[in-house]
Order: sequence, then C-alpha cells, then structure tokens
Amino acid sequence: MSLVIAQAAPAAAPGNPLFSFLPLIALFVIFYFLMIRPQMKRQKEHRNMVSALAKGDEVVSNGGIAGRVDEVGESFLTVEIAPNVKIKLQKGAISQVLPKGTLKSS
Repeated sequence: MSLVIAQAAPAAAPGNPLFSFLPLIALFVIFYFLMIRPQMKRQKEHRNMVSALAKGDEVVSNGGIAGRVDEVGESFLTVEIAPNVKIKLQKGAISQVLPKGTLKSS
C-alpha cells in the first residue's frame, strides 16, 4: 500500500498593492475621458453662449419656443415670440442661438 500525503500549496506572496488597484485606476481614466470631460466641455460652451446673449439675438428655448431677445437681465431675459408677445425665460433655459434672420425666413 502506498501512502500519499497532500501538502498545502505555498501561500501567494503579497505583490505590489499598485497592481491590485491598476484595473480600478484604468477604469476611472477611461470613464473620465469618455463621460466626464465631454460633459464639462458642453457645460462650458453653454455657459459661454448664455453669457454672450444680447438684444436682437434669435434663440430657441429648451421647450422649443423660438424668439428674439428683447431684454437681457442678470438671470432672466425677455424673448419676443410674436409681435407684442413677450415672455420671460431663465438664461439657462436657452438651448441654442440661431443665425440672424432665421425667424424671418420661416
């Protein structure tokens, strides 16, 4: 009869802790370049667009209302959407500035 003795495998030597966090760091870098950075760029462009609004600009709001800026205040602006029909909007509600003459052609 042969005797077989099992021996426990030697414990893995603890490696560099950086290698255990490397996948997590790589995931964060990928997440930053694919999601966070483009969103910050869009926010900066929108902030610059809103701060550059002036009387006479043709704009479209987030709700789809198109009109001409009549008055610009600190956080609100007045938009004329039809002759003698003016509404107040928050500056942040403006989604885009249209090229001059767009509203007359439509």
